[in-house]
Amino acid sequence: MQIASKVGSPSEQRTPCIIAVVHHKKVLSEAAQILDKNTNGLISSLIKRGDLIDEIGETLLINNCPGVAASRLLLINGGSSKGATESEFRKIVAGAAKRLKSLGIKTAIDTMHRTHVTDRNGLSWKINTIAQEVSAAAYQFNEFKTSKSKNQGFNKLTFLVNDTSEGKKMNAACKETSGLIQGIDLAKNLANRPANICTPTHLAEVSISLAESNDNLTTQVLEELDMEKLKMGALLSVSKGSREPAKFIIIKYAAENPSQAKPIVLVGKGVTFDSGGISLKGGAGMDEMKYDMGGAAAVLGSMLAVSIIRPEIDVIGVIPATENLPDGNASKPGDIVTSMSGQTIEILNTDAEGRMILCDALAYAEQFDPEAIIDIATLTGACVVALGEHATGLLSNDDNLSNDLLTSGTRSGDRAWRLPLWPEYHKQIESPFADMANVGGRAAGTITAACFLSKFTKNMAWAHLDIAGTAWKSGIQKGATGRPVPMLVDYIQSKALDKNCDED
Repeated sequence: MQIASKVGSPSEQRTPCIIAVVHHKKVLSEAAQILDKNTNGLISSLIKRGDLIDEIGETLLINNCPGVAASRLLLINGGSSKGATESEFRKIVAGAAKRLKSLGIKTAIDTMHRTHVTDRNGLSWKINTIAQEVSAAAYQFNEFKTSKSKNQGFNKLTFLVNDTSEGKKMNAACKETSGLIQGIDLAKNLANRPANICTPTHLAEVSISLAESNDNLTTQVLEELDMEKLKMGALLSVSKGSREPAKFIIIKYAAENPSQAKPIVLVGKGVTFDSGGISLKGGAGMDEMKYDMGGAAAVLGSMLAVSIIRPEIDVIGVIPATENLPDGNASKPGDIVTSMSGQTIEILNTDAEGRMILCDALAYAEQFDPEAIIDIATLTGACVVALGEHATGLLSNDDNLSNDLLTSGTRSGDRAWRLPLWPEYHKQIESPFADMANVGGRAAGTITAACFLSKFTKNMAWAHLDIAGTAWKSGIQKGATGRPVPMLVDYIQSKALDKNCDED
């Protein structure tokens, strides 16, 4: 979806739809007042008649109003005229987005961004919130449909401003939001592609294409022979069961005027299909295991976003990509392998493969001497049980990093919840035959998985994001969500601003 801004009066906009806010007690917003005047009081008369339900987020559509150029006026109940809370503003935007989707139009003009939000500051936050909600409602994945109507969805939202000076601020906000939306959509598209298309090789090709299209990105792809030389025995123990060659992808964003700050490193789990290996999963819902590369998709989406937004901090994405399939050559329960770090691992369950590929990627990432390293993975079903689809699981060895990510999650609406990494949990992954086992039993599965990863990040400020519950939705709404791209991009932007403030 395209994001744009425009200077002008609401009544003069030739558009399929213009959105205006009406507050409680029949108070019209500035834009609604202008539209009401040009329709000879039509809006106020309809409001007085009670046509707009007095509940935040409710809508009223008016077609073909004389006196205004827009084909439709979409009125949205914006609550108190004194301002909306963050949650109320999200409800307002969600109501408008849902109604826009139902109209079947391609473009619209917004004035909701003029709503005062009492507990959030900044134009960018409001533009991001509106654009994300509208884009999510409008998103369609039609790459493999032959229908002629596959490109008929909503594709452009324009924010209306009063004057040129306001327009400059809006243009900057729109550029940031556009980068974020493109990153989210890339993450969704990659995750929604079937595993016979989105292979490890495909992820590598996408990374190469991003670097070719953006002058601030570079990429490198390591082959299995390179991984053998690096002694990535944990990663290769997973890929050996697949005929698709594993790929190890490194994609780097270089800031135009980088500070001396160390880079942020994002590590994304890229299991493009997870059958469970020899520890085979049940057949029901196995098609959704194409989403097991949601971490990789989030990394590539975030890298595209930062390449457009251009924050002043270097960012590196690392993606171990493979399939996990049963084969005569596949790893077996009881096998012992040596990771890149030199630590040995007893494989008790081949379906705990994500941590196996991540541990070698984390060990590899240490060479970049990062300020922070964040891994993103659809790692454990236990996280879905614990937190459902609303919050990403967060575990970390660094309180400052953890708090920063939680703040970014709240600010972006892409929330996380921190779980403990107490020493007591580490006992569950002890092995009598190797340095550690790759599973620790049913109890606290999300935590013991993170305990495993923590053994490869002792020298770094590290956080683990378990997105098993948040990376995609099942059922009638089946599809990738693009999370946690909003959280990651917000975190990167905030760290870039912190560094610039430090330098000043």
